Amino acid sequence: MKTNDTFRIAVLPGDGIGVEVMQPCLAVLEAASNRIGGFRLAFDRREAGALCYRDTGVALPEASLAAARTADAILLGAMGWPEIRYADGTEISPQIDLRIEFGLYAGVRPVRALPSTTPILADQRSKALDFVVIRESTEGLFASRGKGTVLDDREGRDTMVITRDVCERLFDFAFELARARRKNGGKGIVTCVDKANVFASFAFFRKIFDERAALHPDITANHAYIDATALFMVRKPWEFDVLVTENMFGDILSDLGAGLIGGMGFAPSADIGDEHAVFQPCHGTAPDIAGQDKANPTAMLLSAAMMLEWLGEKHDRQQAVTAGQLIRGAVDSAFDRGIRPFEIGGRDGTTEIARRVLEALKTVEPATA
Repeated sequence: MKTNDTFRIAVLPGDGIGVEVMQPCLAVLEAASNRIGGFRLAFDRREAGALCYRDTGVALPEASLAAARTADAILLGAMGWPEIRYADGTEISPQIDLRIEFGLYAGVRPVRALPSTTPILADQRSKALDFVVIRESTEGLFASRGKGTVLDDREGRDTMVITRDVCERLFDFAFELARARRKNGGKGIVTCVDKANVFASFAFFRKIFDERAALHPDITANHAYIDATALFMVRKPWEFDVLVTENMFGDILSDLGAGLIGGMGFAPSADIGDEHAVFQPCHGTAPDIAGQDKANPTAMLLSAAMMLEWLGEKHDRQQAVTAGQLIRGAVDSAFDRGIRPFEIGGRDGTTEIARRVLEALKTVEPATA
């Protein structure tokens, strides 16, 4: 529990629309914390990203990493730029560096339909979609990042890594999240998504899942193969509650989930470890619309709401939890009153969406997750 009322937030706006959605996000955070009271936010803006790499030769400066290490939470904008890459051809991605540096094994990707938005799927049940993809974020196929090999320009190899230590914490996190969601109407189901019928690493993944499931008998534990899960997410996603999977599979499924609710601009995320956590929208830097006030800041705002709730729960500050719920309620209210981002064929850009959410913050009541 914190001994003072100030949360120090390391802010890394990033590149492209990451910078554009960060400024209104900070304004919304300030407004929510001021309305609820009982805590303060101190923002420490730092440089990182592709443009930083272009200008300095370093994507994540040591000063930025040090600020992130000592902060209570880390708030990121999107990072990367298609034309700016490392010598091996891979993109600049400090967000992955942070996951590895701080052991942020639980990538939490909520999939929740917003009020009064047109569902992507024809079935009316998709209007109330509300499930979570938990992506292991430090190993799996991504363990080969920077370590893959190309042999004689004829063969490329990357290696999957699954460890017991990370899996046990990941699965416990998933069961605990399902238990918390059940208090607000969740189904109390965790589904392990793997390819255990083909790969030994995934058979090991499933074995550990079953061991941890036995320690959480109040939560239903299911299994599904990755290919079947992709099918079910299109045919009947409303049957899911919490999905937990390997890094690459989670990367793909979380984007599919974003597509079900309108696009990446609606998809918040958190990467959570035992001590640190990063909060950022799932979308990229969108060079095609950068600087045009067309970016949808919704995912950034909902990521900030997740940050406040995590801070409040971690440090036993109910006011911070309530402020996070307040932001979610204000976003829901703004959409219920007709906001339509460019992303879904509307005419509301970054400035207008932020203005409407800030207006709603003055009167709306907190909305639980």
